Amino acid sequence: MIKSHSQVLSARWVVPVTSEPIHGGWVKVENGCVVALGAGTPSAPYRDLGDVAILPGLVNAHTHLEFSDCQEPIGDSGISLSKWIGQVVTTRVASNESNRRAAIDCGIRELAQTGTCLVGEIATTPCQYPADTHGVDLISFAEVLGLNSSRGSERLAAANAHLGFDGSRGVSPHAPYSTSLETIDECLDLVVKQSRPLVMHVAESPDERELLEAGTGPFAEALRSMGVWQDHLFPWPGNPFLGLIERLARAPRSLMIHANDLRTSEIEALAAHPHITVVYCPRTHHFFQYDEHPVAEMLAHGVRVALGTDSRASNPDLNLWSEAQFLWRHRSDLQPASVLEMATWSGSQALGRSNLGSIGSGSLAKLGTVRTTASRVDDLYRDFAANPYHPIGNNIS
Repeated sequence: MIKSHSQVLSARWVVPVTSEPIHGGWVKVENGCVVALGAGTPSAPYRDLGDVAILPGLVNAHTHLEFSDCQEPIGDSGISLSKWIGQVVTTRVASNESNRRAAIDCGIRELAQTGTCLVGEIATTPCQYPADTHGVDLISFAEVLGLNSSRGSERLAAANAHLGFDGSRGVSPHAPYSTSLETIDECLDLVVKQSRPLVMHVAESPDERELLEAGTGPFAEALRSMGVWQDHLFPWPGNPFLGLIERLARAPRSLMIHANDLRTSEIEALAAHPHITVVYCPRTHHFFQYDEHPVAEMLAHGVRVALGTDSRASNPDLNLWSEAQFLWRHRSDLQPASVLEMATWSGSQALGRSNLGSIGSGSLAKLGTVRTTASRVDDLYRDFAANPYHPIGNNIS
């Protein structure tokens, strides 16, 4: 956040995201908010930042900060999701609330240092966040999981307590393979009653589809080995993912995490509910070596897609700009401007914060810069793919 009472910043480019990039642009900030922007020489005294683009702060729509103490991803690249989850559970047995607090603090610092200004965070409750979040706004979702009624009820009660601390908090029934339909519906009842957002991991892998459609496969075997299998829970009736989309549509706002394995009919159904956002985590998707993500098809159908990092348990870091750069370098089928929107404005809309993720009158002045010498928009995005993002608070006094 820019702390000066009033100042004007100019640069080679200003990129508002919700409107076209401005070549030779400027931004006026008063009391921490953008009050004006434009092109050409500002009428008031200004500071010229030179050969950079000014961008809004980044929005990380999905992460698990409690894993921020992982020095590298858990397991080998290409590991199956069910095996990875088993290894995660094994490595976290010794973790306690104190360890989680330290990891969360470390993760928040990393987010701030790499330019994230808003994050959707999945919390194991009870959860305590540090008083100083280094300028990062957190929207915290209490994780609920359990395939038996008693476990689900216990976690739902903890989630309800978590909601009481902050009106922007939400609930996260973890995933179809870890949360019963009964508990998912109870989570939905809670968020509808309290007008809260909901997050859920959905369609992460083909193994999940096999479990829900046939009640077989690696997930079924893993649940049996963990002693939590119940015959009446799987398979789900009908088309599990179409049914789940209709369920998630009940919430005031829903974030569907990953959605790696959705099919065209399911994407079409999703497009009918604009208050549901898909959150795509590109480098986590790459870590598991899944088939190409259907993000291009989602965007073509009008589905809102935001970017997330997932956690350091499946990602080398929490740098949201690196997720965007991965797509600029590897997904030529995506419009470069769409990638930037996924890293900013789409996430802020998903998390209910319209004053972040873009540069415009009334937006918070959480800004960053990227080095560029471009004279054309095409060259601008090539520079974005090559150069790091710097939060403006770290390089402007």
